[in-house]
Amino acid sequence: MVMAADEIARLIKESFPDAEVRIEDLAGDGDHYAASIVSEAFRGKTRVQQHQMVYEALKGHMGGTLHALALRTAAP
Repeated sequence: MVMAADEIARLIKESFPDAEVRIEDLAGDGDHYAASIVSEAFRGKTRVQQHQMVYEALKGHMGGTLHALALRTAAP
């Protein structure tokens, strides 16, 4: 089972309504993505904390329906 890019973006936007989200399908297989997320919620957080916040927003899909996700996160 794979996860569509628009579903990944939707879950992220639910948790970070102000976020600028870009999702790229790296292999064209709907299983390996890169996500670029810019949100004020990341301000003052370490990169690890930012990534943990995104994984939490994905509601357990990481490692299951979502196999690989390369993250780039930043505050505006």
